[in-house]
Amino acid sequence: MKDQEAGLFAIDGARALELAEKNTIPTFIYRLDILEQRFRALRTALPSRVRLAYAVKANPHPGVCARLAALGAAFDCASEGELALVSGLGQRGDRVLFAGPGKSDKEIGMALDLGARIEADGMEDLEAIDRHLAARGFSGTLPISLRVHPGAGHGLAESSRIIGGAGPSAFGIDEEDLDTFLIQTRRFTRLCVSGLQVFAASNERNATRLLANHRAALAIAEAMTTRNGLAIDLIDLGGGLGIPYSTDESHLDITALGQGLGKLLEDNAWFKGELLLEPGRWLVGPIGVYLSRVLRTKHSRGSDFAILEGGVNHLLRPALTGQSFPVTAAGVQGKKQATILAGPLCTSLDRLGTLDLPPLARGDLLVFGQAGAYGFTEAMKDFLSHPAAGELCIEG
Repeated sequence: MKDQEAGLFAIDGARALELAEKNTIPTFIYRLDILEQRFRALRTALPSRVRLAYAVKANPHPGVCARLAALGAAFDCASEGELALVSGLGQRGDRVLFAGPGKSDKEIGMALDLGARIEADGMEDLEAIDRHLAARGFSGTLPISLRVHPGAGHGLAESSRIIGGAGPSAFGIDEEDLDTFLIQTRRFTRLCVSGLQVFAASNERNATRLLANHRAALAIAEAMTTRNGLAIDLIDLGGGLGIPYSTDESHLDITALGQGLGKLLEDNAWFKGELLLEPGRWLVGPIGVYLSRVLRTKHSRGSDFAILEGGVNHLLRPALTGQSFPVTAAGVQGKKQATILAGPLCTSLDRLGTLDLPPLARGDLLVFGQAGAYGFTEAMKDFLSHPAAGELCIEG
């Protein structure tokens, strides 16, 4: 399969047909051997002072997370469910980070129980953490991080929709308000601001643009040190490491990213702590495929449609970003033509994109590539009450 060679499909058409015969379809399939290869490759490309915390939201499947835990990854969590998941895997202390724009008292209590590094988004987070510590009789000083929303970002267009861009945002403390905010934090004697999180890109495949964001994050951290007298020991650079969704899109050069981060550390000799990246999509997107069969086809007023067993109830990303997953028809030959992929839901919102595919018929198996991230758990599984897709982890 040509597209598989480009790294867009974790399995080829023959293997997809074999797995479809043995498993209930539609289903997501994740290759754990590719996951391990990608984690090790990224770890090797990065300086030793850069830690990796897997963004659980990308794919919280227990098999995926267990493999990453065994490889030594930390975990970036943003909900009660994600904290419970990593707790069940035995993760504690600096192996867990907890972030999010709206944290409940229960979640903060869970994070403290795990010894997680909490990344506060505002004054309400600090007040809640302080209340918990007081109730526990805590008499020490707890290191925490602040999420700062930068005044400018260098991410792709997707960043504006997914991360928020440089305009108004529900995330973090606006950079221009940071000095005033830090003065107000001095009343929390049980808390010590010693970390920073800046997350300003989404699905960025250009290492130079990512590094521009990271350079801006170091500048914010240096200002926190020089203007506010803080000792910063952890700078969380966020995620945003991108993957291609078509053959005409490039792959992220992780070697260039690693070299750039090394240079960034050299240029900021004042910083003696650790950098942290939160890769999610980059690690797990390419390990997964989604398999679904064609239920019927239709030609309507000049357009060809294929109606599938699953739609936005299984794959929501195309509706959110306007970009399709790469798709191939397993074992189907013929001249390709523009085909609108629709799901079985009784709404015109149920579209998975328009792609060039050979003539399709009922029963043909479609393979959606790069589906290991933002697939199963991002979808509108209960919308119109169709069956949920399955999930399967395989090796090789």
